[in-house]
This record gives sequence, structure tokens and C-alpha cells, in this order.
Amino acid sequence: MRLVAYANAAESWMGYVDGDAVRALCERDEFYGDTARWLEHEGGEIVDPAGLVSLVGASARLFCLGLNYQSHIDEFEDAGRGRPDAPNIFGRWTSTLNVDGGSVCVPPGEDGLDWEGELAVIMGAAVHRATEEEAMSAVLGYACFNDITARKYQRRVSQFTLGKNVDGSGPLGPCIVTAAAFGDPYGKHLETRLNGAVMQSGTTDMMIFRIAETIAYISQVTKLMPGDVIATGTPDGVGWGRDPVVLMTPGDEVSVTIEGIGTLTTHIR
Repeated sequence: MRLVAYANAAESWMGYVDGDAVRALCERDEFYGDTARWLEHEGGEIVDPAGLVSLVGASARLFCLGLNYQSHIDEFEDAGRGRPDAPNIFGRWTSTLNVDGGSVCVPPGEDGLDWEGELAVIMGAAVHRATEEEAMSAVLGYACFNDITARKYQRRVSQFTLGKNVDGSGPLGPCIVTAAAFGDPYGKHLETRLNGAVMQSGTTDMMIFRIAETIAYISQVTKLMPGDVIATGTPDGVGWGRDPVVLMTPGDEVSVTIEGIGTLTTHIR
């Protein structure tokens, strides 16, 4: 099943793709209140999802996994570090999430923005102090994510927070492909293009920390809830790691494509 989120009057609704159509499921918060029930739902009114909204609600949390591909670690000037001892988790505000076809503005003080194409995991059930075996059963599905970054703000200090929370800088989509439909999340091709040119090309089996390990690790500290998102890190090929540096500036278009999901496109303003 492929899930989308759209505006329905003053509410946000979830729907699913049925051939060339989208059928309504329920209001978005209701969906995340009982994902198992709604994943078994059949039928539903055909709708026009013209106004896309965030795939997860405002109460969701976004956990990002930094430095999870050795090739990405090695492309920075502070390269030479080996495998991290534990998943390097930092937070994003859910309010920074954006939709397919959305735009993000370059903030003052930045020469441009950088891209980081990633596989995102969306939780479908609560999980607390889970084993790795229990972790995967709580996954709703997967989506493309672009961890768009203001590098000057990120690297000016030791904390990532401001550089990773530019308004609208977290495109997530274009849909959620359920875990059953996506199958094995490893070995999937991931590609990021800037104005049509390939910038990143890798596969998800290059991750240092696997999904089950990361979910289990986070859940030891905080109870993961339906709708929470885990961004699993990016391979090499980001703009800051190039010589000379390449950044996205107004008028650019960036896209992240993951095998089995589709393409997520963002415009820079």
C-alpha cells in the first residue's frame, strides 16, 4: 500500500493509492491512532489529493541519524573517524517537514543549502525498550527524505540544531510505502539529483547502523510512537564535501529517488 496525506477542508486526511486514483481512509490523527485497522481498510471515496500535507502529524517526532554511511564521514575535512560507537541521533522539529513539490528558502548568512538524500522510516506502533527483533514489527513503512542543511549554521558550533532546522527544510514523501509492500529495506538504490545531475548514488545496505538496531537503541530512552520518523542517514556526495563546494541556490531543483518508493522533489527559493 502507498499512503498519501492531503487537505480535506480544514482537516488533514490520509488516503491510499488505488491504481491511478487515491481513496480516502480517515483523518490523519485517527489513522495514526490505529494504523493496523486502517491498513486493512478497503474501498473509500475517490478524492483529489491536490493539496498535499505532511505525512505525519504535529505530535510526531523526527529522529535523524548522522554519520551513518562511512563514505559520508570520509568526505568531510574532519575525515578519518572510524565507525561510530553508537547511532549519532539528532532532532529535527516536525514543523520543518515539507511535502513533495514544496520549496525552501535559503536563510540569511548562508551561501546556499546542502542536500542529504535519505531513507526515512515511519513508525506505525508504539515501541519501548524493544529488542531488535521487536523493532521491525513496529514499522509502518518508508519514504524518501531530504535532510536539507544550512552548513554554516551547522558547523559553526558543535550542535547541529539550527543548521538542521531551517523552515521547510525536511521534505518527506512523495508517499509512505508500507513495510509489507516495500520488502527488504536494504540494497535499495538511492539517488539525489541537482537540476538533473546526479550528486549522490548509493544503496541502503551501506548503512553502518541498521534500522532495527537504531529503533531498539532510541526506544531504550524514549518510547517511540506511531507517526514518529527516523531518517537513516546519507551516503557520500553532498555539496559541502566537494572541491569546490556546491550548494543549492534560488531557482535550483533537488530530487531524491529511492528504488521502490519514487521521487521527492524540492524547489529552492
